[in-house]
Amino acid sequence: MEYFTTTSKASRRAVDCVIVGIYERGKLGAAAADIDAASEGIIKQHIKSGDVSGTLGRCFVLTGVTGVKASRIAVIGLGKVSSFGITQYRKALAAALQAISQSKSHQILNCLTLEQTDRAGIYYRARHTAQSVGDALYRFTEMKSGRKTPGMPLKKVGIAIAKRSDAAKAMRGAEHGAAIVSGMSLAKDLGNLPPNVCTPSHVARTAQKLARQYKNLQTRVLNETEMKRLGMHSLLSVTAGTKEPAKLIVMQYKGKAGQKPVVLVGKGVTFDSGGISLKPGPGMDEMKFDMCGAASVIGTIAAIAKLKLPINVNVVVPAVENLPSGKATKPGDIVKSMSGKTIEILNTDAEGRLILCDALTYSRRFKPDAIIDVATLTGACVIALGHHRTAVMSNDDGLSGNIVAAGISSDDRGWPMPLGEEWAAQLKSNFADFANVGGRDGGTITAGCFLGKFTDGMKWAHLDIAGTAWKSGKLKGATGRPVPMLTEFLLARCGVLP
Repeated sequence: MEYFTTTSKASRRAVDCVIVGIYERGKLGAAAADIDAASEGIIKQHIKSGDVSGTLGRCFVLTGVTGVKASRIAVIGLGKVSSFGITQYRKALAAALQAISQSKSHQILNCLTLEQTDRAGIYYRARHTAQSVGDALYRFTEMKSGRKTPGMPLKKVGIAIAKRSDAAKAMRGAEHGAAIVSGMSLAKDLGNLPPNVCTPSHVARTAQKLARQYKNLQTRVLNETEMKRLGMHSLLSVTAGTKEPAKLIVMQYKGKAGQKPVVLVGKGVTFDSGGISLKPGPGMDEMKFDMCGAASVIGTIAAIAKLKLPINVNVVVPAVENLPSGKATKPGDIVKSMSGKTIEILNTDAEGRLILCDALTYSRRFKPDAIIDVATLTGACVIALGHHRTAVMSNDDGLSGNIVAAGISSDDRGWPMPLGEEWAAQLKSNFADFANVGGRDGGTITAGCFLGKFTDGMKWAHLDIAGTAWKSGKLKGATGRPVPMLTEFLLARCGVLP
């Protein structure tokens, strides 16, 4: 996708479509006012007739407008002036793109960037333009046979700016947004692939392919023999019931010499049946998305490598299948983790923490400046936060605050949740150092407390993305979250944000 900036009036650009906005109570946005003036009041006429409304997300496409050079004008509702922020901006732009998605628009001009949003300057408006375009154009058709339905043939996107001095920030925003889109698309593709294709070996091959694509990225894949030698018996207990071999994928991006890395650990359960603690049948197909933590950290490091950021980032992905068989781990079994701590497995469906704990211990060798694990870990997180926000838990308030702030800026929001001894006490076991579950009460927090037992001395955060990693129903598919949040966190950390 090619991006460009322009200070030209919306009515003067000869593009296939111009996107302009209006607010509630008939207030015209900056570009809509220009279009209305050039066309002798056509927008106000349609407001009076009821065709055009300021209701957020409502779109009406005008064609053949006299006095305007664009072939189409997408007039999108922006809601209340006082409430218009980056979330409303993204919703409005997404609705406009959806409205013109069936057209043959090759070049569009987004004039919503001229509207003022709370705490979001032209850099973020341009970045979210690129992300919204990427979301609108994304299609997963790899597994479909026959002729593919063509999408909108969009090639160029214009970003309207108020003054020429905004051009550099806008183009940087578009560049960063395009990189985030590429990382999100990779994460979506991995999540959307069926589990008979996206096996642990497939995830490993994807990581190796990225290392060949980017010279500053290295990938190493450890097999089960190597993991056994390291003492990763907790991780290997999860994969005992399947024929698919587990993989430990280690990726290293080196962008700044002598700097301690940020380590991202992603849960990579490519299919989770629950093991002997078998899940209910309805909806079990969605357990192919249980590797979205892995997909998101791989997508994030791909975005970082694409941007060549001055930071060191490592990714560690324990990739496994969790299936029942005569060799599968049983409730009541006790395993020894790589750290030496023993775990009583009361529920084999609480498997994500069993692979993550060994991955966290392995990550100590990198002496990380900060370590963040990302996992579709608990159904309890969906009960607590719905499908709107990622749960953020940490042993460091500063790290947690930076992650939450990154979520706000990227509009990929998180919500801080507590950790503490009162929850950790629920993990007590009569037979091992602790159990892998602590009952239903506070399930998201007790899962975080379990992982926290393996992070002593490290600045660590845990992101539970069980509610945000994919959508169900008619729109079923991976979302690519939290690639925007993680990328924003790393952009801020290496000081390249404007």
